[in-house]
Amino acid sequence: MSELDTIDTAILRELQKDGRISNADLAQRVGLSASACSRRLDILEKSGVISGYHARLSNKAIGYKMMVIVHISLSGQFAKTLTEFEAAVRRCPNVVVCYLMSGEYDYILRVAAKDLEDYERIHRDWLSALPHVVKINSSFALREIIDRPNAGL
Repeated sequence: MSELDTIDTAILRELQKDGRISNADLAQRVGLSASACSRRLDILEKSGVISGYHARLSNKAIGYKMMVIVHISLSGQFAKTLTEFEAAVRRCPNVVVCYLMSGEYDYILRVAAKDLEDYERIHRDWLSALPHVVKINSSFALREIIDRPNAGL
């Protein structure tokens, strides 16, 4: 898809506010007919600008009251090492975000845990068992200030 115009941006803003908005209401808010809005949405979805729709859950409300930022160093950054680590970390259900990094650590993870004992279990059973890991550094988030699903438009 080429550059987003002001109508595309308006559609995306409205969807970020309310992903369950009806097409008719969305069209009215952005000043389009329902059919034109539907076509625009289809293009935004097919081009990958909109990568999906989901319910955004509160970790705290579903029992995960602790968020841990985990820095991981591997034994090397060979293609096989990275591939094996990434395949294994995808299987860890408590890892909610994983980034391959430049700099001091190879990966940064955001891990949801119910409490300190739960994180100890996750660390023992999952993180320590990940292939090629030589160092794990965990930091415990005291309070969430911002958790945006996307950069602002």
